[in-house]
Order: sequence, then structure tokens, then C-alpha cells
Amino acid sequence: MDESKAEVARLFTEQGSLAQAIAGFVPRAAQNDMAEAVGQALVDKVPLVVEAGTGTGKTYAYLAPVLAAGKKVVISTGSRNLQEQLFHRDLPTLTKAMEYHQPVALLKGRANYLCLERVQLLDDTVPHLSKAGLADLQRVRHFMPMTHSGDIGDIPGLAERSEILPLVTSTNDNCLGRECSFYQDCFLVKARAKAMEAQVIVVNHHLFFADMAVRDTGFGQLIPDADAYVLDEAHQLPEIAGQYFGESQSSRQLLELARDLRVAQKVEAKDMAQISKVAEQIERHAQDLRLAAGFDSARGQLRPLLATPKVGEALSRLHDSLNFCYEVLKLALGRGEQLDHCFERLVTLRTQLAAVTEVSEPGFSYWYDCTRLHISFHKTPLSVAKRFSSELAKEDVSWIFTSATLAVGNSFSHFCTDLGLVECRTLQLESPFDYTQQSRLCVPRYLPATSARERGHWLAESLVETLEAVPGGSFFLCTSYKVMNDVASTLRARMSRTILVQGEDNKVRLLERFSQDGRAILVATNSFWEGIDVRGHALQCVIIDKLPFSSPDDPLLTARLEECQRQGQDGFSQVQLPKAIITLKQGVGRLIRDVQDKGVLVITDDRLVNRPYGADFINSLPAMPRTRSLPELAAFLSTLEPS
Repeated sequence: MDESKAEVARLFTEQGSLAQAIAGFVPRAAQNDMAEAVGQALVDKVPLVVEAGTGTGKTYAYLAPVLAAGKKVVISTGSRNLQEQLFHRDLPTLTKAMEYHQPVALLKGRANYLCLERVQLLDDTVPHLSKAGLADLQRVRHFMPMTHSGDIGDIPGLAERSEILPLVTSTNDNCLGRECSFYQDCFLVKARAKAMEAQVIVVNHHLFFADMAVRDTGFGQLIPDADAYVLDEAHQLPEIAGQYFGESQSSRQLLELARDLRVAQKVEAKDMAQISKVAEQIERHAQDLRLAAGFDSARGQLRPLLATPKVGEALSRLHDSLNFCYEVLKLALGRGEQLDHCFERLVTLRTQLAAVTEVSEPGFSYWYDCTRLHISFHKTPLSVAKRFSSELAKEDVSWIFTSATLAVGNSFSHFCTDLGLVECRTLQLESPFDYTQQSRLCVPRYLPATSARERGHWLAESLVETLEAVPGGSFFLCTSYKVMNDVASTLRARMSRTILVQGEDNKVRLLERFSQDGRAILVATNSFWEGIDVRGHALQCVIIDKLPFSSPDDPLLTARLEECQRQGQDGFSQVQLPKAIITLKQGVGRLIRDVQDKGVLVITDDRLVNRPYGADFINSLPAMPRTRSLPELAAFLSTLEPS
């Protein structure tokens, strides 16, 4: 290990191979400190928690020691976009500089890969699609013969939330596994096989926890065992873990089962018309359940919803139709692979539906989520600490947790408690950027109440002059889709600049267009608050519409607050405030990404300056000079160079 430590130390010097590989590379004390701490964690196996401020160079700081030590490592990060950035940009640069020749692999969840079997089925069974959906289907078919990876993110022009995606990708429910006739050519199977043989595997947090959930069932694994696990963007872990350590059931799954039953009956049991009839019954009762919950999109506590007569009756009818389907499909067992697989799915779905609607087990939040077309029921643990701490107890494994936003003030207790990290080493590294010279923070006066109607339109109108004064580009980060859409429509009506909106194209392509334009305004919600790296003049202004507190009617938040109350704790200071501070720190971190960057941050929420807890937010942010005057902000903007 001494040799690897020396190799890493040389790597980060002015004459090191990184300086030769990266133009403008400058040694940073914080980066060296982090690399040394990671190296120590690889030796003594004590979990390491590192908050590395923006510009520290944390990616190289954790990659270099792991590669030098020759460890088999799983690196998990917060999003697909960050996965690709790490795998296609950062990892190749470092492996070349270190002359590292072991195999590396990128692995995503199954929803990111085209399913050959389902795409072929669409040739004969195309459901009713909109014009946009049909156009997307043609994009998929044109892409299929040219791809080696099958990654849907590579399909040009495919919208992020295209209606075609559930039809051309598989789920755990409908995948035929080894029984599929396309198994040998399956894009997902090939990606997993490559990952199992690799020394360095790059995944995202959703896949990381999906793997843990699969292992809990005793039916295999999705990613290989490793000597070390590096979890970047680690502030996301508690929330994502909860999704996988609980259970969910959606009407979408039932409708997909009904659709696949019809297909299977036509192919494998033409004489059993009853299968199609029972599929129609499941479909009708699943839709009735959605309608019984009301016409509007909503989310809330599940117990009171199930207590309403309409929903209770609809759920009872759905249970009856699933039980009837079970009896029918038993008669068809052995008739074909698709029918047998549908039977297995039915058994699983019946069990899941019972588990999430019993709403009796303590320590869980039971909640529902309604979209325009579907309803889903969820059973989510209030804490993942116990389950995750059992993972940390594995012998001969090193754990490194890092992010630019883990601490609240100078304390890591919130993060460590959430994950069950009892014994660990912590390290807080400041950003090397000079925020006093590079930035300004403005909380404008005369703002509308955060709950005011049409607030998005008002904010956009009031900030048009400020946005026009920005020589380069701007982010307008919102806390809701409604505000995002209102802001976007107003800016498009008032400004001649390019206005880009989250969801109108693939995230990567939106960022490319934003950076290439140089003066564009990108209006977005939560997925652009973090993991985005735009440097230089293309981003000189970040506007945040309000402090990112979770919605007070969020059912999971409500359950956690009730749990705090039962324990005699203050839910606001223990749960709501720390989470909001960390989220705000992420949004603020989009602005200054390089020592040459300059820009302004506008937070249009006067609670930051006139509520006692505002100081907690301010104390967790970089030391930016502050003003409440938009004209004063415009004066600073006039000193910035155009793109």
C-alpha cells in the first residue's frame, strides 16, 4: 500500500501525469487531503464520510487511490448523467494518466436498455399512440440496427418522458429471463456480464439499492461483490434507499399484465378466450381503482384513502379479479413460456398488493401517488439505518461516502444517523474558489408570498431585466413543475433569448444546447439542481424560486414528523430543515464551477432574511457578498465578460 500511496501523491503534483493529461491542472491541498483519507480507508476499512466543496476535485481524489490499490471497486453516483460523465470523461483521463489497464464497465438499470423481445412484439401489437408516440417509435426502430449498447439515452430526439419508453423496455415483472428467445442478444444481459468481469464498475444509486433488494430475496445479484464501494453524491442515499427497502404496487403494472396476457393468449392459447376476458376484467378494475381516488393528480396518506367507500369497493373488486385470474391461469400452466411467466407475475402482484394495502406494520409510511392515468401504493420505511448498517458490517470491505453537500453547518450527524453510520471518519474540505470575488447573492425585496397564486409568472416578469443583463446564460431552478411551466411561458413571451425547458428533450442534449448557445435560459426543476457541471460564460446566473422545503402534505415527510413527535423531538429541526439546507446547497453549487467562473445567485424567497432559520441556510452556503437590490446586482453583472 505504501507504493500505491506514493503513486497517488506523485499523480497530484505539478509534474505529475495528471498535470500532463489535463490542461490547466493545478495541485490542490484539499484534493491531496481527500486522496490520502481515501487511501487510509482502503487500509483500515473504517467508513469515510467526506464533504468536498465544489472545485475540490473529489472524483480524482477517490478514483486515484482505489485504482492504485488494485481494488475491485463499485462506484455509485447520483444519476445516469453523472454515471456517463464519470465513465466517459473522468475515468478514461485517470486510467490513461496512471497507465491502468484493468477492465472497466458502465452498468445502468434495465429501464435504460431496449428490450428486443418487446420491440418485436410492437411490430404486430402497437397500442394506441399519439403522433409524438408514433414518431418516437420510428426513432426506436431506426436506432435498433445501429446500436451495440441498446442504451435509450443514445436515441436522438427521444423525449425524456416519452410514452413509448414503457413499451420498448422491460421491467422485473415482464422480463422472460433465460426463457426469452432473445436472451443471448439481450443488451441488459450483455451489460451485466461485462460488469461482472470488470475491476471498476460504475453504477447509479437506484441500481445499487435495487441490487441490495434483489440480494435480500435470495434470487441472485445485479452487480458484483467488491473490495470497495465509493458512493458519490451520497446525500441522496437515504431517500433512494427507502424506495428499495419498501414495497410498491402500481395500476400500471396491472395494466401491463393485462396487455401481456392478451398477447400470450393469442400466441400460446388461442382456444382459451377466457384469458382475454379476465385480462379485460383486471384492466377495468385497475382503472376503476384509479378513478375512485379522484380525477386530480395527488399524493397522500394511504390509510384514509382506503377507508373511503369508493376506493375500498374498487380495491375489493380488483382483488376478486386477480383471484379469478389466478384460477384461470392455473389451467393454462405449461401451455407456453409467456403464459407461465404471466402466472408468476400475477402471484407476485397479488402478494405485493396485499402487503402495501394492509397498512398495519409499524415503522413504515403507507402512502399513495396518483398521476393522470395511474395510481400507485407505497410502503416505505421511516428509517433505512438498521438495514444499511447491516451492509456496513461486511468484513474486508471499504466504504467511502462523498458529496459537496453532506454537512449542515459543520455537523455530519444528520447524514450519519440516517444511514446508521455509528463508527466512521469524517472530513470536511472547503471549496478552493474565491466566492467573495467571483459571486454575488441577491434576495430581492418586495417578493410575493411563496404560496401566492401565479407566483411563477410574477417572478419571471420581475426578473426579465436582470436576465437580460446577464452576458452569458442562466439557470432558473424551480421547486415545482407548475412554477417551471409558468416561468417558461412568461420568459418565452417576453424575451428573445433561447428558453430551454426540462422535459422537452433528453437532459444531456438540453445541456449541450445550453452550453453551445452561450446566452440561453434553462428553466428546470429538481433534476437540474444537482450533478450539472457547466463552466465558463455559458452559466453566469442561477435563480432559485424558493427554499426547497419538502411539501407539507408529502406523506413520507408527515410520517417522519409524527415519528419525531412520538420520540419527543422537533421534526422541523431534525428532518425538514437539514434536508432543505442540503438541497439548497446543491442548487447553489451549479453557479461557480471553476476558478475563472463569475456569476450571480438570486434566491426569490425572503424567508432567507426574515426568518430565524434563514441564518442556518446562510451559514451553510459559500461566503458570497449579499445584496437585496437588483440594480446593484446588475452593476456586478455589467463587469462580467460575455460568452
